[in-house]
Amino acid sequence: MSPIFIFAPSAPFLLMLAMRARVFILLVGWPLVARVAASMISAIILATLALPAAASTGSDLLTALAPSLLDLAGVALTALIGLATVRFQRWTGIQIEARHREALHSAIMTAARLAVARGLTREVATEFVSSYTRASVPEALKRLSPSTETFDALVRSKLLEMAKR
Repeated sequence: MSPIFIFAPSAPFLLMLAMRARVFILLVGWPLVARVAASMISAIILATLALPAAASTGSDLLTALAPSLLDLAGVALTALIGLATVRFQRWTGIQIEARHREALHSAIMTAARLAVARGLTREVATEFVSSYTRASVPEALKRLSPSTETFDALVRSKLLEMAKR
């Protein structure tokens, strides 16, 4: 019986590349390209798994598939960790933004109450509230970075709200 020579990369290597490509495509999210590439990658994975399966029988099948399954588990774990990291960053970013927004609104309301209590005119009250807020919560203004028009509109609306009370 003569030996059979196979001039191809090893099955675990191909499986590892295929799975990493699939995870990358899923994370990047190109819908049409992902569908076509996923089909091609699935075919590569099936062919990669079939090669050791065809060469072995019974308990040898598990031995042949073990490295590929470990690579697959590693890729899945990497994808889960990446997804969890992205979700955590979004969640904490939203929480931080909410705290800054609340601090900004609270500072404006405090200054508006004080301006109304002092009986300041509209222009003087607007300038007072703006300067008080800039001095009180500079980090919130830096983080949220509202435009000048937006900030002035917010100040005027809070002053009107306090004047109506």
